[in-house]
Amino acid sequence: MKIHPLPRIFFSVSKCIVLPALSVFFLVSSCNVTKTKTGQTSEISGPVSTGESSVDSNNVISNQIYKQYHTVEIDFEGPETSEDAEDNPFLNYRLDVVFTSGETTYNIRGFYAADGNASETSADKGNIWRVRFTPDLLGDWTYSAKLYRKNNIAVQGDILEADKVQILNNKGAFKVTESDREGVDFRAKGRLVASQGYYKFQNTDMYWLKVGANSPENLLGYVDFDDTYRMASSSKEGEASTTDEIHSYPTHLKDWKVGDPIWKDGKGKSLIGALNYLASTGMNSVYFLTMNILGDGKDVWPYAKPDEFTRFDVSKLEQWEIVFKHMQSKGILLHVVLQETENETMLDNGDTGLLRKLYLNELIARFGHHLALNWNLGEENGPADWSPLGQNDVQRKAMAKYIKETDPYNHPVLLHTHSHDPLRSDILDSIVGYKYVDGLSLQQDERKETAEVIERWRTNAKEAGHEWLITMDEIGKWFQGAVLDSEDPTHESLRKYVLWGTLLSGGAGVEWYFGAKHPHNDLNSEDWRQRDRLWQISNHARVFFEENLPYWRMQPEHNLINIKEAYCFRAEGEVYALFLPEVKAATIDLSGESGEFELFWFDPLNGGELQKGSVDTVTGGAVQALGNPPAVVGEAHNDWVCLLKKI
Repeated sequence: MKIHPLPRIFFSVSKCIVLPALSVFFLVSSCNVTKTKTGQTSEISGPVSTGESSVDSNNVISNQIYKQYHTVEIDFEGPETSEDAEDNPFLNYRLDVVFTSGETTYNIRGFYAADGNASETSADKGNIWRVRFTPDLLGDWTYSAKLYRKNNIAVQGDILEADKVQILNNKGAFKVTESDREGVDFRAKGRLVASQGYYKFQNTDMYWLKVGANSPENLLGYVDFDDTYRMASSSKEGEASTTDEIHSYPTHLKDWKVGDPIWKDGKGKSLIGALNYLASTGMNSVYFLTMNILGDGKDVWPYAKPDEFTRFDVSKLEQWEIVFKHMQSKGILLHVVLQETENETMLDNGDTGLLRKLYLNELIARFGHHLALNWNLGEENGPADWSPLGQNDVQRKAMAKYIKETDPYNHPVLLHTHSHDPLRSDILDSIVGYKYVDGLSLQQDERKETAEVIERWRTNAKEAGHEWLITMDEIGKWFQGAVLDSEDPTHESLRKYVLWGTLLSGGAGVEWYFGAKHPHNDLNSEDWRQRDRLWQISNHARVFFEENLPYWRMQPEHNLINIKEAYCFRAEGEVYALFLPEVKAATIDLSGESGEFELFWFDPLNGGELQKGSVDTVTGGAVQALGNPPAVVGEAHNDWVCLLKKI
């Protein structure tokens, strides 16, 4: 039997039908649209029912129909309590729900949901306990739920001495049919996992390449979320300056569309609009912190109070969930960054004890059901001169292990690095090959070294027996990053050394960090349009890779090209992708090949279709000249991408 570990994964119900004489609520609709209070429509992921739910003589709920990869959300009536109850509902209760289909079993842990509609009511009390589950298999499913009560039971593995709290109708059944989604919506293809150094849709042959926004890191420091504010403004060397104002994203209000989600009679529109805009550019990933207490922004935390680490803000977290669901429907991966270098030791002094386990449990439970998500162990993880109280090797390994063993969906776990060696390598040398870390969220200060660093750590990981997925997520220098289009219209160094250097060296993706000392920086950016050109350039690279390359089977061989700072990525005997910073007298060594290759050119700045140049084909067995590309149509530049395909 295939058993998946007990995690914290739950399902939220925004609209529910109370079945007569039952203590269970179900999100039921005859279609995938529900009405908000303002009359706007918003997409939900709930079940589709062809008729009324039925309850048999054993109080088993049945006749529910869900779509594959859509979230199943079930609410149970349990004891009446509150966020600040003396008997802590987050720590002293544990809802376990077992979902079974054939020989596949998922053990999912539920969470306290106040009144079941806290995103709208801001309730901090109630008797609703919720579970979320995303089924991957078609066919019949059953579930069985149990609620336990014992001091600290939420972070203890032993339930034998716990009291069982009665919840009626704790068993049910439902059917899963094929997903009705298409395009970038992750419900069309399923869950992303780490495989052979890349993101891959689980149980398919489809791979996925990441391009997106690394800033603002405090994305969730947003005025429309309940109880969200800046604890203190700051203006320190080494970080972006802040004021008392938090994010409102006013310029993106126009990007919200009728039918998009909102909460509380119109809140959330500007953030939803910002995500709409980013998705429209082809970007598919956003990096954000879920806790920056003691960190740079000091405006994001999941707790009811920022100095009480065992009580969570139910309504705020439900509002986060509304945003996360929308991101998934727009094809945006949730890059969840769990802590900052300044607060690595805030919980349990860096250990994975009661407080850290509880924090991780709640996030996994409430948000782990999402299909495209990776857990980042923390920004700049490990001690540094400016933050000497970082986690040590034993502590970061314990944290990674706990996440992998608690998350039932096997989401990738990444480690965000320092920006240079030996500070970076001292940490990575001790964790490379560790099976509970799936890869690196790389920070790199010197742009020209990007390709070499990625290739080196991919090789080190492979030699250590556990391949790493490496994404280039924070390019330096820390004060600069990716500046505005108005400051750097063609983003030449980012395009050459970082974007194409990463992807043609085996990197699994790129995110753009905005730096600390430029307008619209890593903490105060309100308008993603300020870097519209950068998103376009990034999307050109993503489209080229997806349409032309089996990149997950390719290897970097930069020395095959005669030009300095050129890159070569190849699947031997099949295809070569070359980045040439200039094309004059460019050659490639094909002495190890046989047969003919057709030659195409791609414009990395202006994008477009593949084009023909002065040479149509080259033949293996010798060093071959690549000829000249076509004339540039659009903004002038010297760099080109050359594609060789075996005929």
